[in-house]
Amino acid sequence: MDEFDIIAKIFAPLATAPFAFGLKDDAAAIPPRPGFDMVVTTDAVAEGTDFFAFDTPSGIARKALRVNLSDLASKGAEPAFYLLNLSLPATVTADWLRSFAQGLRADQEDFEIGLLGGDTGRTEGPLSIAVTAMGYLPEGTLVRRSGAKPGHDLYVTGTIGDSGGGLQIRREKLADISVQHRNFLLDAYHLPKPPVRFGSSLRRFASASIDVSDGLIADLDHVAKISGVKLVLDAAAIPRSNALRAFWGDDAEAIIRATTVGDDYQIAFTASDHESVMAAARETAVTVTRIGRVEGGEGVELQFEGRKLAVPKPGYRHF
Repeated sequence: MDEFDIIAKIFAPLATAPFAFGLKDDAAAIPPRPGFDMVVTTDAVAEGTDFFAFDTPSGIARKALRVNLSDLASKGAEPAFYLLNLSLPATVTADWLRSFAQGLRADQEDFEIGLLGGDTGRTEGPLSIAVTAMGYLPEGTLVRRSGAKPGHDLYVTGTIGDSGGGLQIRREKLADISVQHRNFLLDAYHLPKPPVRFGSSLRRFASASIDVSDGLIADLDHVAKISGVKLVLDAAAIPRSNALRAFWGDDAEAIIRATTVGDDYQIAFTASDHESVMAAARETAVTVTRIGRVEGGEGVELQFEGRKLAVPKPGYRHF
């Protein structure tokens, strides 16, 4: 199939909004929503860095979309639309693209989001996928990184480090833990589970929030710098799955590894109303853990059994 066949036969059925024009025009025309702000984010995933060549096409599609939904959720926005740019090597087949589109369709239904358009082209390099996601929230309610205040508590959703454990297993073909734990960690790597529905509740109580993608400590450092505060983390409180504990252990080194490996796609945030946080967690069936506090000062400090832990590399670096 050429580019126009790919658009018409594979991706046009995903563009269900009337103002996407069935992907038959040069652009979409999004009508305004009075009283709402549109939130826009973009992220890319590439073969060899974020996924492997022999991963399932549907799984690759869902990961590419979900890493963007995680950003929207961390701002308190509800997803609405997305754009998709594909750089395809010659090895990609029509069957591969059909399976890729099936993955997108599954997540479109789960997260109530629709395709608006994008671009498809060939590349001599590895497969690369860029998604631009758009969502809405009531005007003026976006949760930024800059609102953390001394006295607020620090929270994180889900568990931390599982994807990094899965990536190690995937790369090194390790099998020295139970099949159940191995599969759990591999699934965390292949298919992120951003707390999208919990994200919209952040507008009620969060003073600052960030998507955890490059590592919990590295991402929280952005919050600390922009808010002008110090974030103190209780290492023992940081949530890690039983599978990751079985794989990496439970000592200080294991905790540092989990908090710096990245690829979690959870939400870290600050808030002063603990009851509201826990009520939202119950409403959305999301695990939320209080992991520290906000103080005067600067930077991020990880404490374990009363002592400060040195963290040589706080997270993933893109360059």
